[in-house]
Amino acid sequence: MFKFRTVLRSFAVAAALALLSVPSLAQEKAPAKPAAQASGVYYEIFVRAFYDSNGDGIGDLNGVTAKLDYIKSLGVSGIWLMPINPSPSYHGYDITDYEGINPQYGTLRDFKKLLAEAHKRGIQVVMDMVINHTSDQHPWFKAALDPKDPHHDWYLWAKPGTDLKAISAVGGPAWHRASNGAYYEGTFTAAMPDLNYDHPAVRKAMIDVGRFWLRQGVDGFRLDAAQHIYDDLRTDMSDPIALQKNVRWWAEYRRALEATNPHVWLVGEVARQNPDDLNPYLGPLNAVFDFPLATQLIESVTQERNLGIGRGLEYTYAAYRKHANGAFDDAPFLSNHDQERVMSQLDDNMLHMRIAASLLLTLPGHPFIYYGEELGMQGSKPDEDIREPMRWYRNGKGQGTASWKDWSSTDDSTVSVQAQEADPASLLNLYRKLISWRKQVSALRDGVLHDVPAADPHVLAYTLEDAQSRVLVVHNLSREPRVLELGSEAHVSSVLLQREGGAVLADGKLTLPAYATVILQ
Repeated sequence: MFKFRTVLRSFAVAAALALLSVPSLAQEKAPAKPAAQASGVYYEIFVRAFYDSNGDGIGDLNGVTAKLDYIKSLGVSGIWLMPINPSPSYHGYDITDYEGINPQYGTLRDFKKLLAEAHKRGIQVVMDMVINHTSDQHPWFKAALDPKDPHHDWYLWAKPGTDLKAISAVGGPAWHRASNGAYYEGTFTAAMPDLNYDHPAVRKAMIDVGRFWLRQGVDGFRLDAAQHIYDDLRTDMSDPIALQKNVRWWAEYRRALEATNPHVWLVGEVARQNPDDLNPYLGPLNAVFDFPLATQLIESVTQERNLGIGRGLEYTYAAYRKHANGAFDDAPFLSNHDQERVMSQLDDNMLHMRIAASLLLTLPGHPFIYYGEELGMQGSKPDEDIREPMRWYRNGKGQGTASWKDWSSTDDSTVSVQAQEADPASLLNLYRKLISWRKQVSALRDGVLHDVPAADPHVLAYTLEDAQSRVLVVHNLSREPRVLELGSEAHVSSVLLQREGGAVLADGKLTLPAYATVILQ
């Protein structure tokens, strides 16, 4: 066995580890909010790929309802549904009717049934809200082609002197020629014309859309392209005016929606790699997806080294609290529908996948899991191949399996719910275990994080503390056992939880098996 000592700074130990204790569930105080006994974890679902209830090959809303017991068995607190509105595309990010349901997915009645059944199981429902742009097939845009129509000013049109070769904020052409010969702005593609948020009617229309879905019973929204309401061109990406206008809009949106549902939860997609670029959105939004952390988690797992995760998070969370007046939620994740699946990023290394899951699910806030991640599904670009049918059965096909496209990956029969349900050591059951920890120990989901500096670059340690509990979380990122010397100042009493056994606490030293995750009290 290779032994490595990790030296803990005495001031950090004294401040963060002294008198560590986790009360039993029976001793915990009554939660201050309904979600306190939940895990805080959300599950992202591409409806088309999830479960087909009527045999037409396309996953649908009734299919999601049929699988709510599976979703509940994971222990998640909520689901995020990728776009379910009518759209000419398979992915749905170009909407033609903001108050309708994609007929391939079902009806509004089907959706309300899904909401009711999810809420019965304590599962919240977050909708994808795509309001930076519409489809070019939306009636608003079709009307806007007439310069005399009131909807013309709902979109952004080139003026004399406009640089029609300008590059958009996402790297493609910003300006596109319409059928009437005029040029309109579309940050993403020509099929997605940008809306003009300087127009009061646009702002009112989109607030009305949010209120409509809240009245149906939706709990919150994932805000697509939240940074691109005004950040349209590459030259806007560092423009403080564009940033200020983005933030002001989302603050207005939040206030308006809270008038309909004071508890509405908003998580924004701000796809930036500098944590400081996310800070301004905290306050107007409850949370933003932590893209910088996702990159760091994958890199740390791949290299089997702590690349400053705890130190970076302590700094980031302090900045978040400052911007949000103390009230914020992080939204960590490993991959989503726009990125290669995490198992593919990790080159199908199951040991790395397991430690990646452990890192994600022992961080505070609202971690997001992409459907199939809990099985180790693979998927590499193009986008269609990372949005493939959920694998329910060992042999691939079976009742409810979506067939809108075939699988491109080399996943075998073990990468299926059917195979992993029966295996206590499966990745699926590891996800369930880790998520259950978040219900048992409130600090894992709600705690303030403090980095515990480690001399050993293969060990990550941090404390989490809330009003109910304090814990020390330790990860061995490497394939070799490690010995962590806690020192006499660390009043750690016992191993509370460990992922797969083998960790031993004795004489002030913690012996960590390879790729171990341990929670100490």
